[in-house]
Amino acid sequence: MTLQLWLAYTGVIAALIAIPGPSALISMTHGLRYGRKQALATVTGGVLAAMMLMTASALGLGAILAASTTAFTVLKVVGAAYLIWLGIAAWRDNSEPTAVSATELEEAPGALRLFRKGFMVGISNPKDLLFFAALFPNFVDASQPHAAQFATLAITWAVLDLSIMFSYACAGRRLSGVFSNARRLRILNRSTGSLFVFAGGALAISAK
Repeated sequence: MTLQLWLAYTGVIAALIAIPGPSALISMTHGLRYGRKQALATVTGGVLAAMMLMTASALGLGAILAASTTAFTVLKVVGAAYLIWLGIAAWRDNSEPTAVSATELEEAPGALRLFRKGFMVGISNPKDLLFFAALFPNFVDASQPHAAQFATLAITWAVLDLSIMFSYACAGRRLSGVFSNARRLRILNRSTGSLFVFAGGALAISAK
């Protein structure tokens, strides 16, 4: 891969990753509630999900989903249902505000639980398989070995994804003071819950 092609790819995906979506939303929310260190587990789960979707797409699953309406619809409905479930859970959350002290931050859910939530949000959109299938051919030189080029694309994505999503988590942490009372926290929970429900509904009704 030439430097010019890599720079073009880096610019494109940096802009795409930075666009707020469900993964950015959950990273920011966990950063706000639990702190940067804990939210890193959420971010890592989302990055792993992206790597799995990227690998599956490279292995041909994206082409299978593109050809099979039933398979695509099933995965889309499952992903939509999970996002809606997250939204409902956030809307009904009546927990007290999370303070910034180290003692209270230790009471946050374990890293594995946060990692799993980040992973499930990241893996829940089958359209990403088609996205990667459509993106990669534009940045792969068919005359050169594919494995090395794929590794370059994947590592670049992982580094940028981790950095940008962690930035969202850090931004959320800086907003912790704004949501230090119960009323504002309820507004946050219901706002983020509504966004997750909207994202799930949009995924469910979107065209193939």
